[in-house]
Amino acid sequence: MQGVLKKGAKAAGTIAILRNPLSWIIAGILLLLTSLFGFALFISISLGGENQLESGMSEGAGGKAQVSSEVMRYEPLIRKYAEQNGVGEYVKIILAMIQQESGGRELDVMQSSESIGLPPSAITDPEYSIQVGVKHFAEVMKQAKGDVNLALQSYNFGDGFIGYALERGGYSKEVATQFSHRMAAREGWSRYGDVNYVDHVMQYYKVGNGSVVVMGDGSQSFDVEEVHNIMKQYLGRPYVWGGRTPAAGGFDCSGLLEYAFAQVGVDMYGTAQSQYNKTKQVSEEHVKPGDFVFFSTYKPGASHVGMYVGNGQFINANSSGGTSYSSVEEWKNLYPFLGFRRI
Repeated sequence: MQGVLKKGAKAAGTIAILRNPLSWIIAGILLLLTSLFGFALFISISLGGENQLESGMSEGAGGKAQVSSEVMRYEPLIRKYAEQNGVGEYVKIILAMIQQESGGRELDVMQSSESIGLPPSAITDPEYSIQVGVKHFAEVMKQAKGDVNLALQSYNFGDGFIGYALERGGYSKEVATQFSHRMAAREGWSRYGDVNYVDHVMQYYKVGNGSVVVMGDGSQSFDVEEVHNIMKQYLGRPYVWGGRTPAAGGFDCSGLLEYAFAQVGVDMYGTAQSQYNKTKQVSEEHVKPGDFVFFSTYKPGASHVGMYVGNGQFINANSSGGTSYSSVEEWKNLYPFLGFRRI
């Protein structure tokens, strides 16, 4: 009987609540808030998914790593092990390496299994992958005597590349290609490693405008460092169509090169197409700082030009950034690439 009375009381209470207008108002507000929260969550997931993968950025004194959020989440671990191994200043470079190695989407995020004699992707703990990978990077940096390019290529090839490169004057893409061919022939493989590994990593590492240092190897017909330093004076100047001298307030692409080379006694007068015709083709595997890089932008033929400065970057005057550094790979994705050429 007591149970029946309780059920009756509950029913009466429910009816009373339903008849109260205030109850309906409160319920409506709760329903609206729940709907808004669900909609906001949906939009966040929908818009934040793929687009946010490309928006992660970590800045440092020497430059910034422009990597996905999947890679960026590992920055605290990278910093921890980088500082333990004495390479704390290279956190941004290591982030760029991970972007190239796995995009942060694999358990062996630094693809470091082989550096300790394990099969590829054998490591299944991301933190352990970073611990091993950062330690290995620190070791090759030490062997490479602080040469970042040599250390990066050695991370891909193995540290046997370091001695080979140092005997031949240090890192260059030409030396990397020779080593790759030699090792592929020795192992009976069709290819060995990635000869473009340095460029592939550095496309995710944006150097600060004033921090780029270009050292020629003496093989160009002009002083590469001197020409680069002339161009660097005008970083940040706006793009000016037809601008050939600083008096114009800025430069266009061919005007920047024409002016800089004129200061060292080299005649590069003319448009991008004219400069294309005055230079000779060089293969990408043999490209060096000081070579010209050409694209076809708004019309057929060569319509944009810059000077390659190494690490997959070139200095140029363009309509979006003025006089600035740009990524060769990024421009390849935007415009037809006409290749590298040399004076």
